[in-house]
Amino acid sequence: MSEKIDCEKKSKTEENEKTDYDPFEHREIEKPISDIRATANLVKSSLGSGLLAGPLAFVQSGWGIGILGTIIVGILCGHCIHILVETSRGCCRKEKKPMLGYAETCKSTFSNGPKCVRRFANAASIITEFALTCTYVGVCCIYTVLISDSIKQLVDRYAPSFIIPSEYYSLIMLIPFCVLCQIKYLKWLAIFSLLANILLVATYLICLYYIFGGEISFADKVAVGNPARYPAFLSTVIFAMEGVGVVMPVENEMKRPKHFLGCPSVLVVAMSIIVFLYSTLGLFGYFRYGDALKGSITLNLPIDDWPAICAKVFIALSIFFTYPLQFFVVFDVFTRYVKPRIKENYWSTTQFVARILGVCFCVIIGVALPLLEQIINIVGAMFYSILGIIIPAVIETVFRWYDLGRYNWVLWKNIVIILFGSFILISGCTVTISDIVRILTTRTE
Repeated sequence: MSEKIDCEKKSKTEENEKTDYDPFEHREIEKPISDIRATANLVKSSLGSGLLAGPLAFVQSGWGIGILGTIIVGILCGHCIHILVETSRGCCRKEKKPMLGYAETCKSTFSNGPKCVRRFANAASIITEFALTCTYVGVCCIYTVLISDSIKQLVDRYAPSFIIPSEYYSLIMLIPFCVLCQIKYLKWLAIFSLLANILLVATYLICLYYIFGGEISFADKVAVGNPARYPAFLSTVIFAMEGVGVVMPVENEMKRPKHFLGCPSVLVVAMSIIVFLYSTLGLFGYFRYGDALKGSITLNLPIDDWPAICAKVFIALSIFFTYPLQFFVVFDVFTRYVKPRIKENYWSTTQFVARILGVCFCVIIGVALPLLEQIINIVGAMFYSILGIIIPAVIETVFRWYDLGRYNWVLWKNIVIILFGSFILISGCTVTISDIVRILTTRTE
């Protein structure tokens, strides 16, 4: 009886907090971004090399499972982003703060949750920051490998006397990466994101041109693939659709943050675009090229036709312009921990040097592990499943512990989400590590 009274009091207190404090009214943003720029950033943070790996993912699953799985994962990713943002806003009202980052939201959720979990608040923040850093370092590595492979393919064809390993192209790209990653504000990065989206759509259309311009065979294409390869499919799809690390920075810097959620909203529009582009390119790319597909469908395009050359150049530029948006997440984590410990007059120099060192670190890892498909799968399985699926479900459960809905439906729903995320984490990593070992063993033999 007393517990019920406490819950009622808590609900009333939370209701009062909602009416007393509106975090949107207290936000002071130096460079606010519009809804269009927010959508561009959200779409570009998700689409990139993952979109072009879509056809290969359909090889793993079969076209029927591929379409169904893409739609389900798209809905799931959109829902997890929704509950993450809703929980963050609720924590802002509790803490009476205008905005919170991803890790700050996790810490606040546990700090204000049931007594038994409050001692885990710092651990939740640290785990989230670590996962964010590893995820977006991995994404930057993938982008490095993809750009290098695209450049090498073009140079090998049109300058055969100048054939060098793709790792050298990664090192050549180090300087332009360092220059571009000196951009500090999302508002300015949105311009590059918009340009990158235009180039990506152009690449998408060129890929469709070649897909429908050649012979499409349905006879040898299966609707249901080998179940043992489903984890690899799910890992690739989640990598392609998740941009969860960019979600909170984008929402926090929007001119009209209330437009982020709802229907229609920035989130709904962005996720609809992502699911449509991924499913169509994945389906038709699989029908056209089948098992011959490479880590990126642009690598399957003919090297002698000018539209194909444009596609390879466009995707390299698109990924290049997206690189600083992904690196923004890594540096945002660095800033939160280091800036309070650095004197103000030294911060500009520290920031400049740290950005260069961070880019160098990402490029070096990309050079050391140039396995595009496998890196995509491992990042999707290990980190995006944790950041994009498991953590949002956990923090919503903790935040709503005293209001889990009728029959505790929120709890049961989140248990299913956590189990699904855990399945992707374990099975995806197992399959991908086995693939990496097999490839490396074959190379040494």
